[in-house]
Amino acid sequence: MSSWTISDQWKRFQGSLFPWLEEEVGPLRRNHQRLVQVLDQICLAGLLRQGGVTGRPLECRVPFVRAFIAKAVWDIPTTRGLIDRLHCDPVLRRLCGWESTRRLPSEATFSRVFGEFAQDRVPERLHEHLVATTLEGEIIGHISRDSTAIEAREKAKRKDKEKKPRRKRGRPRKGEERPKEPKRLERQLHHEDVTAMIADLPRDCDVGTKRNAKGFMVSWKGYKLHIDAADGGIPISCILTSASLHDSQVAIPLSRLSTGRTTYLYAIMDAAYDSDEIGFHAYLQGHVAITDVNTRRDTQLKEDRAREAWAQRCAGHVDPQTLRTNERSTVERVNGLLKDAYGGRHVRVRGHAKVIAHLMYGVLVLTVDQLMRLTI
Repeated sequence: MSSWTISDQWKRFQGSLFPWLEEEVGPLRRNHQRLVQVLDQICLAGLLRQGGVTGRPLECRVPFVRAFIAKAVWDIPTTRGLIDRLHCDPVLRRLCGWESTRRLPSEATFSRVFGEFAQDRVPERLHEHLVATTLEGEIIGHISRDSTAIEAREKAKRKDKEKKPRRKRGRPRKGEERPKEPKRLERQLHHEDVTAMIADLPRDCDVGTKRNAKGFMVSWKGYKLHIDAADGGIPISCILTSASLHDSQVAIPLSRLSTGRTTYLYAIMDAAYDSDEIGFHAYLQGHVAITDVNTRRDTQLKEDRAREAWAQRCAGHVDPQTLRTNERSTVERVNGLLKDAYGGRHVRVRGHAKVIAHLMYGVLVLTVDQLMRLTI
């Protein structure tokens, strides 16, 4: 990797840090070591809110961050389960920063602090800092882009129907020009502020529908997490939106986030991102967008593409773009890992801010695990 020296730090883990910690806190199991790796790689300084001017001083927030990261490492579904684990695991409790069970805060305190971290975007900023410092100066070959369904336990919000101003019936008069409202992709293409673009995206809980890999339509209530993943399964940037939002509406702001954190060459996307605006934006950013063609119910185009693919197979010709398209499975593996082992399948909080905070703790741990796996 870069001069940030993950491989050198891994040697330090094995040679000095783990043995020293075992003498201080007790035997370290596999998940204890994973937690130590994550805590050693992230930077907490300056990212936590300090106490206010008036009132009782706030309790130190660093142990809470460590505990929420441990919750993702152990894939614990609930805060109650996390507190029970801290009670029965003295090594974990001391790694987080509490010497005895009497010092453990209540479940209400954990929930309140989690809400504070969600409002301050603490896990998102931790992940952004980790990616920017670790991959600084590195050139990434491919960024794979896709979304995954996030089921939530909250009521779906009703969509408010916007009343558009009525216009005159019939064709316009000669010389009359009726202004056409630009689409979201067109507005994003000429927008400079990525924060404003993300704020313009819907983020309320609602119902989403898509076609799965087997061709069946599936629906879920909750959100949709859009992820950019680099080669090696390293999450680069994430955006959480409403479940009903189309994937293409998030491609440009997601690309802006990834471009600000890393340097990459190719952006690999499926047919949902087949748009002139997305391709042109990638060109402006200095990237090559490789997107599956969306036939848009054009039967003739679909038959022509199938005939061309058959002819290439008969001639033994391998299209270079097809080989690069196969790299898109990277982000699908990241989606699966996040749901199976890092808390993405059991979201117990409500509201956009808390849901993205819960998911980003898992993404943070997943990022460190993938980085360490590349250097072992």
